Amino acid sequence: MGVNEPGGHDRAGGGSATTGPAPAVLAVDAGNSKTDVAVVDAEGSVLATARGDGFQPPRTGVAAALDGLDDTVRQALRAAGLRSVTHVSACLANADLPVEEAELAAAVRARGWGRTVEVRNDTFAILRAGADEPRGVAVVCGAGINCVGMVPDGRTARFPAVGRISGDWGGGAGLAEEALWFAARAEDGRGEPTELARTLPGHFGLPSMYALIEALHLGRIAAGRRHELAPVLFSTAAAGDAVACAVVDRLAHEVVLMATVALGRLGLLGEQAPVVLGGSVLAARHPRLDDGIAESLAVRAPKAVLSVVTAPPVLGAALLGLDRLGAQSWAQARLQSRYGG
Repeated sequence: MGVNEPGGHDRAGGGSATTGPAPAVLAVDAGNSKTDVAVVDAEGSVLATARGDGFQPPRTGVAAALDGLDDTVRQALRAAGLRSVTHVSACLANADLPVEEAELAAAVRARGWGRTVEVRNDTFAILRAGADEPRGVAVVCGAGINCVGMVPDGRTARFPAVGRISGDWGGGAGLAEEALWFAARAEDGRGEPTELARTLPGHFGLPSMYALIEALHLGRIAAGRRHELAPVLFSTAAAGDAVACAVVDRLAHEVVLMATVALGRLGLLGEQAPVVLGGSVLAARHPRLDDGIAESLAVRAPKAVLSVVTAPPVLGAALLGLDRLGAQSWAQARLQSRYGG
């Protein structure tokens, strides 16, 4: 995809029949494993927060996913003493394509949480949480990998980010799969030797890759536990294993490639622009990965300003909402200080 206009903008009636929506933002960061909601007034003060379960419309369906989200949102609104707000800024997992953002925006509009609604992929929340303005690029590497960019005039750069069919490589799940592939081939003689053939099965207390393959194939080890192997890959690389090091180096290259492509689409390659890193893999600050990203980015985008976001993504969703309301910089600074951004 090239540069896209932001998707998922919609309007909703709501609020008290007598007073109308409160001049506030309902910020939603809904990930696969948990949801954070904050109600923030136009001066950047947090009126209420709530936490709920993960948001997975591909598994549960949009209606059921929104039902769960509605419970968390209503809890926050009640705690803030409100029925609805001026603007809903929702950054949602699994809103990977503009058409999905638009579908989810319509579903959120029907809930009546606020007068206006903007739905974005949750990677935009990471970007805004780590940048001083809606300008720059973020790369997130957790279970999967994604990259988005934005500039204040509303243009965005993004990737479909739905797996191998959209050209993706990396993320915790992908790294685990790659490590298993190399380890299996090392053990049976098709590939070069690597300590991964010992460390991966050893993580589960098994004596060989054959035993691990059997356990995964027959379901004795749940498929969801494969993500535990990504840290094993990094520790094996840190011990000097050449194959594991090569996988880590490839991830560094992929992170920088995504970031520089997005910067180029937005005309930011020649400017000082934030490149924000987030997600569990990048936030773990593995030295080889960190160094590889920094060195490669310095060559491909020497003016880029690299950082790892530590503030919660709901801050980014709230800042995007304040951007929409035209809030003053001091209000945004107040909100950032509340979340340590």
